[in-house]
Amino acid sequence: MSGVGKPHNGTIQEQDIAPRRECPTGPTENYAKKLEEKRNLLRRQKSNNRRIMSRGYSVTSVGRLDSQGSVFAPEAFEQISFAEDKKVRKKRSMSRSISASSADSFSSASYTSSDEEDDVSPREKLQTNSKNFSDFCIRNIKHADFGRREIEIAEQEMPALMDLRKRAQGDKPLNGARIVGCTHISAQSAVLIETLSALGAKVRWCCCNIYSTQNEVAAALSEAGYSIFAWKGQEEEDFWWCIEKCITADGWHPNMILDDGGDLTHSIIKKYQTIFRGMKGIVEESVTGVHRLYQLAKTGKLSIPAMNVNDSVTKQKFDNLYSCRESVLDGLKRTTDIMFGGKQVVICGYGEVGKGCCSALKGLGAVSYVTEIDPICALQACMDGIRVVRLHEVVKTADIFITCSGNKNVITRESLDKMKNGAIVCNMGHSNTEIDVTSLKTNDLTWEKVRSQVDHVIWPDGKRIVLLAEGRLLNLSCSTVPSFVLSITHCTQALALIELFNAPEGRYKQDVYLLPKKMDEYVASLHLATFDAHLTELTDDQAKYLGLNKSGPFKPNYYSLNALITLGCLHFP
Repeated sequence: MSGVGKPHNGTIQEQDIAPRRECPTGPTENYAKKLEEKRNLLRRQKSNNRRIMSRGYSVTSVGRLDSQGSVFAPEAFEQISFAEDKKVRKKRSMSRSISASSADSFSSASYTSSDEEDDVSPREKLQTNSKNFSDFCIRNIKHADFGRREIEIAEQEMPALMDLRKRAQGDKPLNGARIVGCTHISAQSAVLIETLSALGAKVRWCCCNIYSTQNEVAAALSEAGYSIFAWKGQEEEDFWWCIEKCITADGWHPNMILDDGGDLTHSIIKKYQTIFRGMKGIVEESVTGVHRLYQLAKTGKLSIPAMNVNDSVTKQKFDNLYSCRESVLDGLKRTTDIMFGGKQVVICGYGEVGKGCCSALKGLGAVSYVTEIDPICALQACMDGIRVVRLHEVVKTADIFITCSGNKNVITRESLDKMKNGAIVCNMGHSNTEIDVTSLKTNDLTWEKVRSQVDHVIWPDGKRIVLLAEGRLLNLSCSTVPSFVLSITHCTQALALIELFNAPEGRYKQDVYLLPKKMDEYVASLHLATFDAHLTELTDDQAKYLGLNKSGPFKPNYYSLNALITLGCLHFP
């Protein structure tokens, strides 16, 4: 045979394919048809290869080829000035902030749709669920099935909240409550929303962060008949519009607030004083929001009672510490693929969030520094083996900067100018005021979008820093938070709402209160069964000796894990 012994270059040549044999029988006809299709495919590939080479394309530097040989130039390296940023941002993909190697995975922060409808602003399209319900505004109702699976996964890791729902739904302790909520819209918060509904409440919900909404979860809640106004990647105007839609609706008169950051409370006080004065109470879970409430109480503008769940022991110790210890690494890895060993990391603030961040980074071999104003927190950092410095002492050499103080302008333009090329800057606090991002939006700097939630900010001399989530909350903008920890937080919020709503007249005045320790301990006890933990019970003699009730509470109401350092962290220089 003429083809035997010829060297083969690894590419199938058309002449190597055996001639087509004509045969009237069915199986051979099918074989011949497939063979002809293969010949045609080879011809197309050859033609495309010639076209690409003739144009001088370099696949490695320009983009990638699809199965038909077409060239795709990546959008990831598009350079834009700040003047163009606002227009471009509307067209940005809401894809997961992860490396290409894990782009096929699907989790609570990962859903990405190529549906052209997703490019249209949710405010510009009318959507209805399967029951013709339309009182919501989300990215795409078609993703509801995916969101429902996310919620079901979260429920498995939130046993105590599910147990609370099961125990209390018969009594309906929130029957008559009309709750307006402004929190992160995630699979875990969806479990809370559905729990509040099962306990008798009616709810309307929006997001407290323009990047933290899981679009598929918002779709699942809307499909279930909840009024949700949230989508990932909102503009600032959209954010406030969604809050307005939650407050105002035909026949809707909210009487409870569940807030995360204080923006919802601020809007109601500013624009709807009559509604605000008729409410039964506020539940606030963030440092920033609690600080605002104390300011309102001090100036006499707080006309209803408020519950500070941020300083409850369960919230401080578990959500702020353990949650951040796990999620800070997740957020940094997904967005930058960085290796932490040997990196110099500056953590601005050593409250519970800062402690969690330092613990995680230290475990992976990072060299950590802390900036603090509070001598107690600073001493704790020293005892944990971490150097306490001023920012200007390490700003030129550090690799990663993480803010978690609850204050404003912790990292200023002056500090950003001094950072080395490639420095990573991010925020683990609730508010986006800790990093002075506004000072970077000037004509002398260029913003280069790398991935979703990842921007290069380029100086005229070519130096660039990596800014994550535009200075907003890293873990919920760029990754996820452990469901179990949020079960603790959401149980605390649910019990606080029940307490305020059912409290007799006069128990709570126009002030800010800590969650009663009995409830704090109850939340903790609900979660012990997961670990098969067994509490030791006091004897009568021991209880008398300690002056305690055998069933608790075991801590006085004034006890707070973070009571001494909360205000200190809020006034970061």
